[in-house]
Amino acid sequence: MSYIDGFVIPVPNDKKAAYREVSVKMADYFKELGALRVVEAWGNDVPDGKVTDFKMSVKAEKNENVVFSWVEWPSKQVRDVANEKMRNDPRMKDMTNMPFDMKRMIFGGFEPIVDTAK
Repeated sequence: MSYIDGFVIPVPNDKKAAYREVSVKMADYFKELGALRVVEAWGNDVPDGKVTDFKMSVKAEKNENVVFSWVEWPSKQVRDVANEKMRNDPRMKDMTNMPFDMKRMIFGGFEPIVDTAK
């Protein structure tokens, strides 16, 4: 069964192109480490909630949009090995200047319980 890393990220609207550029590089890197699929989705219908919503979850500011993304791995084991390699890869040190506030990014690992593609 595959394994999913999910992310919700606040990105300044004027940094969309820069975010896309970094995302393409990271997608190639994740695929090099064994990822099956990487999706980066720029919000265009993200309603304001009364209790919570995507924007509130990352404290998005008026000039920011929300990106919803995920990385599909063949298994949690492959993902865990990839994460260990990333922690020790000197190329990751170059990823410190991101076009968003990494402190407000939400992320987690998920085991699919329904998958219509399988």
